[in-house]
Parts: sequence; C-alpha cells; structure tokens
Amino acid sequence: MKKLFCLLLSIFLFSCNSKEKKTVKNSSENLAKEIRTDLYGSYVGNFTVLERDTTRPEKENYINKINIVIKKITATKVTGQSVVAGNSRPLSGQMTVDGNTIHFILKEPGDDKNDGVFDFEIKNDSLLVGTWTANNSKKEVTKRKLELTKKEFKYDSSVMLPEEGMYVDYVNPKEEQVTEESDDPEIKDNATYMETVYREASESIFKINSSTQKLKESDVKNLKKIDLEILRNTIFARHGLTFKTKTVRQFFDDVEWYIPVSENVNSELTSVEKENVVLLKRFEKYAEDNYDSFGR
Repeated sequence: MKKLFCLLLSIFLFSCNSKEKKTVKNSSENLAKEIRTDLYGSYVGNFTVLERDTTRPEKENYINKINIVIKKITATKVTGQSVVAGNSRPLSGQMTVDGNTIHFILKEPGDDKNDGVFDFEIKNDSLLVGTWTANNSKKEVTKRKLELTKKEFKYDSSVMLPEEGMYVDYVNPKEEQVTEESDDPEIKDNATYMETVYREASESIFKINSSTQKLKESDVKNLKKIDLEILRNTIFARHGLTFKTKTVRQFFDDVEWYIPVSENVNSELTSVEKENVVLLKRFEKYAEDNYDSFGR
C-alpha cells in the first residue's frame, strides 16, 4: 500500500511539474514572438556630423556610409547591427509604436571607444531617420544624423565604378615645389612656391573587372599604384566589406551599389578574385603614381 501511494504521489508531482514547465515555456514563446518582420533588413545611407569639437584637428570624416541592420523584433527587445567605417557592432534595444510612428532606441555594447546610441524612426517601412550620440563625450565627433533607405545587399560580380567624376586621392596629398619662369626678360628671378598635388586614377578602373576577368601580368604591369589599389578593393566592395581606411572609403562611399555589410569577406571571394588580389598586391609594391593639382 505504501509503495502504491509513493507511486501515485510521484506521478502527481511529475504531472504538476510538466504543466508548470509547459506554462513557463508557453510564456517565453509568447514573449519571444517576432513582430514587424517587414522592417527587417539593411538601411543604408549617409552618417553625417552634427556635433564636432572644432578645437581639434579634423580626423573623422564629415560623412561616412552606414548600414543599420534590423535582425529581430519582439515585444520586449530589438537586435541588429551597425556597420560603418570598418566597424561592425551589435545593437540591442527597444521599439515603441505611437500611431504611425515607429521609434527605436538601439545601443552598441559600450566596450569600444567609438560606441554610442542610435535613436531613430522608420517611416513608410523604408526610410530611417534619426541620430547617433557617442557614449564618450570627449570624442572628436559626438553626434551624427542618419538618413537611410532600405536596401537589400546582393553580391553582383558585374557592377563597376561609375564613370562620372574623377577618382582623386584627396586624403593623401603631397607638397611639391613649383618654379615659374617669368615672361618678362627684365625679371631675372623665377617665382617659386609650394603647391598641393594629388594622385588620380586612370580610366583603367572603368575598363577592368577584377571580379570576372582573370588578370595577367600584362594587364596590370603599366597601371598606376592607385589604379591597382582601386581594382583590388573593388573586389571587396562588391562583397560588402566595410573599409577601415579613409583612403579607400573615399572611392566607394558615394557609389550607389556599395553596401557595407561585414568586417571580413575573405571567405566569400571567388577563386578568380583571390588570384587577382594576390597579383594586384604584388604589383602595388613596385608601382608608382603621378601627382597633379586638382580642386576639391
């Protein structure tokens, strides 16, 4: 009789415990239920300075291209990612809805000197507008504004750099001494002054596709150093690499098809691209550039 009582008690307790676990599980599932999945995706555009310490040298770009990725939305939490200027940072926070206004406050982890808080709204399901405020109030740039459009990243080996405008490296100028001879025979002294000069890419960057064309030494041996650098980095740009250096970002941030999505895309490169990267880097070591004066 005692054994039977113990057995019935065990069954009762197990049943109660199972019901309790099921209730907890159902409650957790309800809390974690995803909502507004239509807002998921990448929002890409300009990340523009609003507040800067003007007493210090300007090291940070006035405008960078940024990608805010919304990955998951539940009733209690939003997770995502910010990708800008060579950094990819996880985001977490909350979404609130007031009528037609969908408002987000998303924070970067805070363990990096460049981390901050994004405060923005998404309008018409495709336009993201708002601000970012740095955690560190002593940073050179403490506040930026966002004006982003929803865009889907898709690797396309055929996209090329737009041919409008010049591809000039304004980040790394040189000072060159210039001497002008006077046309007046009575003036014997020549005028000498310093001029700021820059390197400019050739039209080769529009004609060579370094993602689809297996390059030979004959294709690249006469190219400028800047041509080789741009052709190599266009491979990574097609895969959505976020570039750390301003030298590279200046050539890609204004390109419509370029969307920064990752800090490392090496595993995504095709065999042709990998071989071309090796070849281009080898020739970069010995290539030279011509410098000239250009207005900004």
